[in-house]
Amino acid sequence: MAKNGVLLLRLIVGLYVLIMKVSAFTASGWSRAHATFYGGSDASGTMGGACGYGNLYATGYGTRTAALSTALFNSGASCGQCYKIICDYNASPQWCKMGVSVTVTATNFCPPNYALPSDNGGWCNPPREHFDMAQPAWEKIGIYRGGIVPVLYQRVPCKKHGGVRFTINGRDYFELVLISNIANAGSIQSVQIKGSGTGWTSMSRNWGANWQSNAYLNGQSLSFMVTTTDGITKTFSDVVPSNWAFGQTYSSRIQF
Repeated sequence: MAKNGVLLLRLIVGLYVLIMKVSAFTASGWSRAHATFYGGSDASGTMGGACGYGNLYATGYGTRTAALSTALFNSGASCGQCYKIICDYNASPQWCKMGVSVTVTATNFCPPNYALPSDNGGWCNPPREHFDMAQPAWEKIGIYRGGIVPVLYQRVPCKKHGGVRFTINGRDYFELVLISNIANAGSIQSVQIKGSGTGWTSMSRNWGANWQSNAYLNGQSLSFMVTTTDGITKTFSDVVPSNWAFGQTYSSRIQF
C-alpha cells in the first residue's frame, strides 16, 4: 500500500507539473519584420501613446518600448505584450549589431501612411509587421545612421516588478480603468468588475489597455477578475478601497 501511495503521489505531482507547463505562457517562434525608431535619444517623445500607459517612466515601462504596426497591434489587444528583437545581421551587416537582442513592451500604435509606399516610408502599412521602437531600445541592436533595419522577433513572457496596477478614471456611472504592469502574457483578453455592493459585470475595451464599466460604483471597494491572452485568470479582491477617487492608481500584490 505504501508503494502504491508513493506512485500515486508521483502521478499527481507529474500531472500538476504538466498542467502548469501547459498553462504557463511560453515564447513564440521567430518571425521576420523591420524596425525603425522614434521619440528621441531619451525616449521623451514616446510618452502617452495608443495603449494609454501615460508617462512610461512613471509606470515602469521605461525606454524599452515599441509602437506596433496595424498587423501586430490588433486594435489594442496587443498592448502590454513583450517582444525579443534581434537585428538580422546576415541581411544587413552594415547597420546591424551582431549577437545582441533587446526586449520591448508594446505601448503604442504605428499608424499606416498610405501616401508613401510600404517599401519606402510607409513602413507600418498593412500587411507589414513592423516595430517603431523607442530610440534607446533600437540603438541596442542597430546603427543610428541605418534608420531602418530587418529584424527577427519573437513574443516572450514579460517580466515586471511588483503587482498589477489599476488606474481609475472617468466619472459617475462611467469607470475607465487602465490595467498595467502585467507580467507573462502582458496583454488582456477580458475583464470583470465587482463593487462591494454588486455582482460581477463584464467590462469592455474602450481603447488600448483601458477598460470601461457603465455602473455607479462610487463609495464601494472594487474587485477585478482579469484574464490574460494566454487564458490565465486572476482575481484581485478589494484591490481598490471604498474611498477611491478618479485619477488614482492602486497597486495589487498579485501578479501573473
